[in-house]
Amino acid sequence: MPVTVSSLLGNPALGLTLHTRTAAVDRPVSWVHVSELADPTPFLEGGELLLTTGLAQQPGRPPADYVRRLADAGVVGLGVGTGITHSTVPAGLVAAGDACGLAVLEVPRATPFIALSRAVAAALAAEEYAAVSRTSTALQDLTRAALTPGAPGAVLDRVAREIGGWALLMDAAGAPLEARPRSATGRAAGLAGELDRLRVVRAPSSAALTEPGNAVLLQSLGNGPRTRGFLAAGRPGPFPAADRHVVNAAALLLTLRLEQFRALDTATATLRAALLRMLLAGEEALVAPAVAALGEQLPAGPLRVLCVLGSPEQRSAAVDVAADAAAHRREALFSAELDDALVLLTADGGGLPERLADLPGRVPGTAAGISRAVPWGQLAEGSRQAREAAEHSRARGGGTTDFADLAGRGLAALLDPAAARAFGESLLAPLVAADRSGAGELVESLRTWLACHGQWEPAAARLGVHRHTLRKRIRRVEALLVRDLDSPGVRAELWLALHPPGTPAASPPRHLPR
Repeated sequence: MPVTVSSLLGNPALGLTLHTRTAAVDRPVSWVHVSELADPTPFLEGGELLLTTGLAQQPGRPPADYVRRLADAGVVGLGVGTGITHSTVPAGLVAAGDACGLAVLEVPRATPFIALSRAVAAALAAEEYAAVSRTSTALQDLTRAALTPGAPGAVLDRVAREIGGWALLMDAAGAPLEARPRSATGRAAGLAGELDRLRVVRAPSSAALTEPGNAVLLQSLGNGPRTRGFLAAGRPGPFPAADRHVVNAAALLLTLRLEQFRALDTATATLRAALLRMLLAGEEALVAPAVAALGEQLPAGPLRVLCVLGSPEQRSAAVDVAADAAAHRREALFSAELDDALVLLTADGGGLPERLADLPGRVPGTAAGISRAVPWGQLAEGSRQAREAAEHSRARGGGTTDFADLAGRGLAALLDPAAARAFGESLLAPLVAADRSGAGELVESLRTWLACHGQWEPAAARLGVHRHTLRKRIRRVEALLVRDLDSPGVRAELWLALHPPGTPAASPPRHLPR
């Protein structure tokens, strides 16, 4: 039990008398401080029992300001020593204490201030020892619970009892596995956002949340690139240090239990990768029984292939998010690692591909690509499309790209903007230098001539010059660039140089006069 003004009043050896009637006496006392300063608040931290003989209280000066400053500083009680400066506690102090909610005590001359300091120090030490003892006992109980059959449930039982609240164990996707009490299962949905944030951080990691009337501790479980689950615990009011130790210890014990399956997970990942390579080789009939042995089933064709790029931790998180989405929609999903990418196979007919399109939003830092719908026999082509679309997303900082949209975005959308601009500046540098020297509008003439498909009359008309003038300019361009402008490849390079990604390209006329 914490030491309070009330517990000090109940100690007959101290002989204290409470003079205020309405002030609270059940607030914990953090320490005893003695001061005769008119304003001791700069030296206080809050929670103190302040002792004074009243030397700083000048006759005729109302004590209301003094008491108000103490209350605002978080002082829980004011002990006034009598028999030195004051024979009794001044009535003004008592009235001010009642007005501010600050307990005012009388400390008789027979009780030295050091006696109060010792009493509080002894009580605080006893409280700390009791907390350490309780934590030690709780840790022993948690260890025993972790070794019993049905260990997760037993551990959660102990956690919930120790903290006086609830405990919830979730799998890597955020689905509840065990809850104490059972009603705590309903809290999983409200924690989804925090789980997404923890999932992309290497486990173990933690978060502290504040809900109306509750404090919640959230711990990710694991000791590697893949988060294996989550432990959430909540209680009314803030978590004392002892309760935090209990939750941390429970997370450690559950992690140790889950990490026992690391070798199995590695073997399963290797098996999945081998099965995917067989699927890419067209062996779905042979793979289906092996997938069924894993407790899953292959999606029905036609398929949509999703490729996810990111760090190993991010790809592991993406597996869990995808599995959670598939479970909610009750659709088949097969996932496996291929080189440095995560490949997800889904049926085109359901809504899962669209649901997975927002996966980079739930796993920040990843980039994803989705293939066109392909039959099983063209899975390799679908995988290639998804990878190319994912690479396009990664080049642009993340998000999801549908392979079907790549053609509509044009060739420039597939290029790195910085590299394309550097290429254009280098290629056109001789023309830009000539224009600056007054040799003619070579850059604009080349741009217009290319937009008119190399036809002289329309291009000259657009520029407002004679066609012979335009011919001279284009021949000058050829000489400066040392390139044959009759070559389609050279024209394509120049068009790209003149219209780098991110700048509008001039559209050539649909019908040109002959």
